[in-house]
Amino acid sequence: MKAFWTYTLARIGVFAVTYGIVWLIASIFLESTAVENLFVLLIALVGSSVISVFALSGLRSKLAANIQERAARMTERIEESRRAEDVD
Repeated sequence: MKAFWTYTLARIGVFAVTYGIVWLIASIFLESTAVENLFVLLIALVGSSVISVFALSGLRSKLAANIQERAARMTERIEESRRAEDVD
């Protein structure tokens, strides 16, 4: 679970920083309206997604390995349970 939370918090952090930068740039050049705020949000979402693909690849790999290990352990427990049922 630690890998999941680390990756999730890193994604949130990248989004927050991206949103702050885009908002600052937009507030300098544009007047604040609801539409502008929506565009800032959309640009920050797309930008943070692109940044996360490259910057967080190591954390994503650790998370994938962690999930694969947990799935293998669960599959092994299920198989052990099936073998125990077959013996009876």
